[in-house]
Amino acid sequence: METQKLYYEDSFLREFPATVLSCEAAGEVWKVVLDQTAFYPEGGGQPADHGVLRTPAGVVHVTDVHEKKGAVVHTCSAPVEPGTVVTGVLDWARRFDHMQQHSGEHIISGVLCRLYHCDNVGFHLGAETVTIDYNADISWEEALEAERQANEAVWADREVEISYPSPEELAALEYRSKKELTGQVRIVEFPEADRCACCGTHVERAGQVGLVKVLSCQKFREGVRMEILCGARALRYLGGAYDQARAVGQRLSVKPLEIQGAVERLEDELSAAKVRIADLEQTAFAAIAAGQAGRGDVLLFQPAMRSDSLRRLADAVGKRCGGLAAVFSGEGEKWNYALVRADGVDISPLVKELNQTLHGRGGGRKGFAQGSITAAREAVEAFFRR
Repeated sequence: METQKLYYEDSFLREFPATVLSCEAAGEVWKVVLDQTAFYPEGGGQPADHGVLRTPAGVVHVTDVHEKKGAVVHTCSAPVEPGTVVTGVLDWARRFDHMQQHSGEHIISGVLCRLYHCDNVGFHLGAETVTIDYNADISWEEALEAERQANEAVWADREVEISYPSPEELAALEYRSKKELTGQVRIVEFPEADRCACCGTHVERAGQVGLVKVLSCQKFREGVRMEILCGARALRYLGGAYDQARAVGQRLSVKPLEIQGAVERLEDELSAAKVRIADLEQTAFAAIAAGQAGRGDVLLFQPAMRSDSLRRLADAVGKRCGGLAAVFSGEGEKWNYALVRADGVDISPLVKELNQTLHGRGGGRKGFAQGSITAAREAVEAFFRR
């Protein structure tokens, strides 16, 4: 029982008549086979089409599609009696998005493989982005050059050519393929960009891809993994990125393309401010430590501060007090702590008990420990009064 695959005859077919050949229950869904279908089954890295079947009894949702031994099996939300004539209606926005992404992948893969003598060894069309694996070390600059050439091919708007060459014709043809092929081979060609064996759905003209945008190119196994967006996905992504850049630019009083320079200036100002703060903290911490000179064990509470500042204050007090310096910074029941004994006496038993009693975590060695607790100030004071 084979299904006539209308998506190969016309990838832009959105609605079609069909007769139900079989319908079997599978848990809470039903597996329906039609005599013909425009619903593309999941395969080759491309997700399945979704949509509905209009039946005399109402609308049945198609939530997944797979091919099994030539039959295209539709996962449906309700049963449909065999022999029923239905109308299949694709979720066109989903299908066209998939065709834009898949076709864009063909174009940039063809360019990359031609430029850098690599192979496409993996492809996944995800809900958010498209990832492609190549077996060559491609730099970011090389990826951007491929992006430029891919978009030139898109904007040239050449018609996509699909053919089924004979074995003799195929043997003389140069084309890309990720695996050994047997039987009838379907060749999809984007003129001047790519020729590849593929059973997916594609746009009719390269210009319908709209845009190809490379988002990342990271080292992966023996080559790289590239992340791309095409068409409407690329437009939405770049529109969102521009909106964020515009909002940031307004905060910095610069235009979007001037943000990098403004951020670099802010980083310089922040670095200078950190140096100034460190100098002021050193002076303040020295004064606090002087006030604790010779007092033996000391318990101090301070407003919230960075962990390195907390450590430096505890260290300064520990050197002057002549005992244990226990410094807590925070408020309410959220505190960070630093414990210091300048004489280097092991305080790990104390830290273990502190964490167990006051719901804390952290540690250290010999005369220093740092961590955090969840307890009221009164509980901390009671612990150190024992």
